[in-house]
Amino acid sequence: MVVSSVADSATLPRNVDLLVVGGGINGAGIAADAAGRGLSVLLCEKSDLGGATSSASTKLIHGGLRYLEYYEFRLVRESLAERETLLSSAPHIVWPLRFRLPHQPNQRPAWMIRAGLFLYDYLGKRVTLPASKAIRFGDNSPLVAGFSKGFEYSDCWVDDARLVVLNAMQARRHGAVIRTRTACNSLSAITDAGGQSAWQATLTETGTGVRHQVSARCVVNAAGPWVSQLGKKLLPEASTEPVRLVKGSHIVVPRVYDGDEAYMLQHSDGRVIFVIPYENEFSLIGTTEQDFSDDPAEAKISPEEVTYLLDIVNQYFRKGLSEKDVKHHFSGVRPLIDEEVENASKVSRDYTLELDMAPAPLLTVYGGKITTYRRLAEAVLHKLSSVFPDMGDDWTANAQLPGGEFDSQKSLSAELSAEYPWLEPALRERWVRQYGRRVSEILAGAEDMTALGACIGPGLYACEVDYLCAQEWARSVDDILWRRTKLGLWFDDAARANLEVYLQAHATQGS
Repeated sequence: MVVSSVADSATLPRNVDLLVVGGGINGAGIAADAAGRGLSVLLCEKSDLGGATSSASTKLIHGGLRYLEYYEFRLVRESLAERETLLSSAPHIVWPLRFRLPHQPNQRPAWMIRAGLFLYDYLGKRVTLPASKAIRFGDNSPLVAGFSKGFEYSDCWVDDARLVVLNAMQARRHGAVIRTRTACNSLSAITDAGGQSAWQATLTETGTGVRHQVSARCVVNAAGPWVSQLGKKLLPEASTEPVRLVKGSHIVVPRVYDGDEAYMLQHSDGRVIFVIPYENEFSLIGTTEQDFSDDPAEAKISPEEVTYLLDIVNQYFRKGLSEKDVKHHFSGVRPLIDEEVENASKVSRDYTLELDMAPAPLLTVYGGKITTYRRLAEAVLHKLSSVFPDMGDDWTANAQLPGGEFDSQKSLSAELSAEYPWLEPALRERWVRQYGRRVSEILAGAEDMTALGACIGPGLYACEVDYLCAQEWARSVDDILWRRTKLGLWFDDAARANLEVYLQAHATQGS
């Protein structure tokens, strides 16, 4: 069941400067950047914001240590610099994470790892993150006997789905209209009132079938794994870049070890697997990489992928895992630039932007990774400078995303504890990590726990659901439990049913 949302209630404009098709991280980032430059922007997404690839990542802001093996120095340098930018702009959903790399003598030699970590430390701008170092694993290590040496380095964690939503909110803050559950069905070239080439787009609400006509001076195809499919649908006669779809799957299990560090494990096939602390009680393990040819919306983990991930963890850690330990899993399809290499893990995570000016301006985004979304968005607007010569300058590098107007999670938590001493600590900590400064909007006028409304399920109160529907485009159970929060890890069927009933009963509030 899907309810309507106050956040979706803005009337669709009839004319815009820029129509962005696709509500993943690239589309949301482009919409935010463009709106902040003074352009009129409409973003349409056929399902939920971050509903596919952008909520199925390994949830890291990282340079990509292994990309150095493929000499992708520009991509790594750009990614490393973005770590510090995102730490500053979104301290509620991005935070430092220390990684441990156990050394396997029969895998990459120690000198190669040392050289890679040296480059990793100095290729990008590192301000707050500590440098890498060699380490030893003692008797209290969670690793199996035989691992005595290793390395440690820094990267960052990110709540990927919330990063998408915050960028959409940033776009809306600057006047953009964000419309979810709305597909772009067709484009036709027109001449606008000023005599310039433009597009007439047909948009269809996926729930109701209602159609809208919108004219746009330029269209951006940021449809992620559907980029080529959408391009052929909208403009059958146009050529598109070859895209290689690669499925990545993750599993979530009870904590494999104590401690706040993540582990990077080398596999005998040359790939690396991450084991990351996840939502306090769990470990996130991933990712696999398999070529994929079906509908990206139907991507699911295979039994072989589960076995692959469990096997490598069991090779490294004392705590043995089996299929019954898998509490959750998810899969996403990455749209990579097809380089005709046999191994999917060696395909570049870089991006390509293709601008066609005839019959009207159309920019297509191929590839990309979540870490570099902001730089990609800047590159898109730079490429469109001839289309919009009067737009504003770059601005996102020093801008804070909604809720990020504070110094640290610890200081904000202390501030909220003093202001709302009755708020349950576990709830306060989760809200700080998800909403940052905007927790005050959820708590507006509340004086005790009863003011939060009905407890719908473990840790979820009515006031939070109302906020998510009104401000963050949440409309379904999965929107709330897996993308806006990760409470699905604790919800059973009865709690899910409670949430479904609540959404249905309050659907008219968003109409």
